[in-house]
Amino acid sequence: MNPQVKPQQFVLDLLPAPQPTLENFVAGPNGAALAALQEARAGRGPQFLHLWGEPGSGRTHLLRAMTASAGNALSGALPVPQFSPQEGLFAVDDVQELDAQGQAALFQLQNEVRQHPGSILLTAADQPPAQLALREDVRTRLAWGLVFALRRITQDEQAAALDAYARARGARVDEELIPFMLTRLPRDMSTLVAVLDALDAFALARHRALTVRLLREWLQEQAQGS
Repeated sequence: MNPQVKPQQFVLDLLPAPQPTLENFVAGPNGAALAALQEARAGRGPQFLHLWGEPGSGRTHLLRAMTASAGNALSGALPVPQFSPQEGLFAVDDVQELDAQGQAALFQLQNEVRQHPGSILLTAADQPPAQLALREDVRTRLAWGLVFALRRITQDEQAAALDAYARARGARVDEELIPFMLTRLPRDMSTLVAVLDALDAFALARHRALTVRLLREWLQEQAQGS
């Protein structure tokens, strides 16, 4: 390992992000959106849900979690899926980037979903429907159901949410650990949750609590073994 690279930098570059799920989404102030998606996964609620927010707010995580749970894959190569009566859930991310052909495909998909009760369409963008530079008929349909603004959570909210996430897993968390993580590790929630998951498994194998000392040991061991 390059001696100029800190162990945590080296390990975090290799640490795979966890598969996005609704269960490992740390909601913070976005609890209402998460609850609506949980209802949708259970087959309840409106047919249309639109999520919007800046990068890092969690919209792509949530769409990928929903498509994975439905046995689908959210594909960047095919941003607008074709309607199929056999599929119950459809998702289109980054709708603000759709060209004329993509918008026409989304318009058709919106109409097909509307005509088939039980089907659900999830969309996401960086702006609310009314502010998107899209066809008027597409913008109107994006607001047919529920629209949620997602907000990036603050550091204090991150700390509270990460603590709740760890304790929900039954982990014993030292009060100094999460503040240490937030000052020494990348602050994106995907990375922090991945570290907590890996550290929890490391702690369980050693019958220890999650502490700053244990985190240092885990980082050093992973760096030496990589």
